Amino acid sequence: MTALRESESDFEPIYHHYGPHRAGLPPLVRYFRELWARREFATELSKSSMRSANTSTFFGQAWLILNPLLLAAVYYLLVTIIRNRHDPSFFTHLLLALFAFHLVSTSINTGSKSVTTSGKLLINTAFPRLLIPLSAVRTAFFSFLPTIPLYFVFHIILMPRQWSWTMLLSIYFLGCMILFSMGLAAFFATLQVYFRDTSSFLPYFVRIWMYLSPVLWLPDSVTKFSKAALTLIQVNPLYSMLGGYAESVQEGQVPPLYMWVTAAAWAVAAAAGGFLFFISREREFAVRLT
Repeated sequence: MTALRESESDFEPIYHHYGPHRAGLPPLVRYFRELWARREFATELSKSSMRSANTSTFFGQAWLILNPLLLAAVYYLLVTIIRNRHDPSFFTHLLLALFAFHLVSTSINTGSKSVTTSGKLLINTAFPRLLIPLSAVRTAFFSFLPTIPLYFVFHIILMPRQWSWTMLLSIYFLGCMILFSMGLAAFFATLQVYFRDTSSFLPYFVRIWMYLSPVLWLPDSVTKFSKAALTLIQVNPLYSMLGGYAESVQEGQVPPLYMWVTAAAWAVAAAAGGFLFFISREREFAVRLT
């Protein structure tokens, strides 16, 4: 009995107290070092999300392709009726732009819900919380990958002579879109913790954003607008990203310098702002979600 009591006294109860505190940034160097060390955690979290969404099955992968493909067919039909002009090459633009925009929109929509749906994980596990929205972007990216070969099938059929080394430049603009998506996913994930209606509002915002981006129209089609209107259109972050992405792949041209600069500026600004906003608030998430 004495030995038992001595062994029991060696274990002291530990109490965790969750309470509000002043928001602030932790040491960023140490935080991002730990974030990189835990990158496999984000990978496994993303794989788990893909398995739960049945994206690892044949029909799950098929729907990832069929969904934007059917959207492209519907939008092409509508645009063809409105413009009263049949242009097969425009269908390839719709595919390319819709696939890329779907990557951004999926990252934002799933990223916004990623923290609020991980309540038990936040309370019971210690890790940099930024891994949660980043894993949502990883899931969106791997869902985007099957659409690349599908696009090139239509590119071969409808634009067989349109091949150029400039297609490799699209990797730069795709990278900007991914970094941009990471920042917005972190930003809206934070907003969702404080304002639970954020995820309900986002689909409408994303739909309007698509109409204002070069998805249903080409960047060249707005060159005749007034200087003020053109400036407002070009302020849209996805104008330079999607515009440069489409020009390098479809037009076989090197995008203008301003597209390179503005695409990188928007991507870095969104990532820096979204990450810092998320990190400064993440220590409150456990309190807000309990």
